[in-house]
Amino acid sequence: MMTHLTTLKTLPLLDLSQLDGDARQRRAFLDDLRAAARDVGFFYLRGHGVGGALNARLQHAARQFFALPEADKLAVQMVHSPHFRGYNRAAAELTRGQPDWREQFDIGAERPALTLADDTPRWARLQGPNQWPAALPALKPLLLEWQQAMTAMSLRLLRAFALALSLPEQAFDRLYGEKPNEHIKLIRYPGRDATGSAQGVGAHKDSGFLSFLLQDAQKGLQVEVSEGRWIDANRVKTLSW
Repeated sequence: MMTHLTTLKTLPLLDLSQLDGDARQRRAFLDDLRAAARDVGFFYLRGHGVGGALNARLQHAARQFFALPEADKLAVQMVHSPHFRGYNRAAAELTRGQPDWREQFDIGAERPALTLADDTPRWARLQGPNQWPAALPALKPLLLEWQQAMTAMSLRLLRAFALALSLPEQAFDRLYGEKPNEHIKLIRYPGRDATGSAQGVGAHKDSGFLSFLLQDAQKGLQVEVSEGRWIDANRVKTLSW
């Protein structure tokens, strides 16, 4: 049973591997998934099948990227990409009129750009190749490997959502087809001492179906569990997210 939101102190913890269990375990997971998504909107997830070693390699590579000389990062700056892929300096984006003190590197699915016509939907411009830093060639294969693993897990979780809503397991398949929209964002927060600002990124809602956050040991993430009530969502040491 879900803790009342006025007393909730930590996010629910779900175990995706329960889907591989017996009927009782599957039903328990689906019930917990439905309650967590409906009542809180966020949860910790374990048993997801994305290896801890792969996650650790990704985090190490992210630190390597942000440690590159500024010129190497600016060579893949987002302004060079018509598909909104690449690097942004800290404070390059605003949330609710205030600068977000984070530097970030965005990639999407590695696909060729679409041929555009006057009547082409605007979203089609988002498809296209990523930018990759020449100074860190190992980043591309690693990020694409992680992207593939995360996509497989995400699609499995979406099917679990369908079952939790008493829908056919493939109910959402037609919405993303064979080419789901994949978006990875590597983020580094310089911190309050370096910026004099308390806003790493302002309060916001993500678009899309699902968002997964792979945290390091640094605290700072908060979740609004009810109107105006925020709780800390610190990293759980035994989890990947």
